[in-house]
Amino acid sequence: MSADGQGRSHWFDDEAGPVVRPYAMTRGRTTSAAQHRLDLIAVVVTESHADDPEPDSTLSPEHVDIVELCRDTPQSVAELAAELDLPIGVVRVLVGDLVDGELVHVNRPVPPAELVDESILRDVINGLRAL
Repeated sequence: MSADGQGRSHWFDDEAGPVVRPYAMTRGRTTSAAQHRLDLIAVVVTESHADDPEPDSTLSPEHVDIVELCRDTPQSVAELAAELDLPIGVVRVLVGDLVDGELVHVNRPVPPAELVDESILRDVINGLRAL
């Protein structure tokens, strides 16, 4: 019998359901081993050689869910967090683990400083038209 006297586990909340703290999913880590920089819009793609990750006992259910979600359609880190109902920090650590395990790779967005200025493109188009 639990401390509440009703036989319920202290890991269950009647209104919220099972209670698992986010740090439990990452084993207390706030970053992955390789310190991958994962923007909210970074796109996670399952590696083509990644077999069914479920038999891998080193992966948590959340790791497996991420691989499966990204198998058919690449997902951004923000989309994964929303789909799995997990904090962004937790998803970043889990994705970092999967990158280290070579089960997924991440396509990072182009930094704004490297984007071509629209006015330059217009000038080029106008110059080509003038030829």
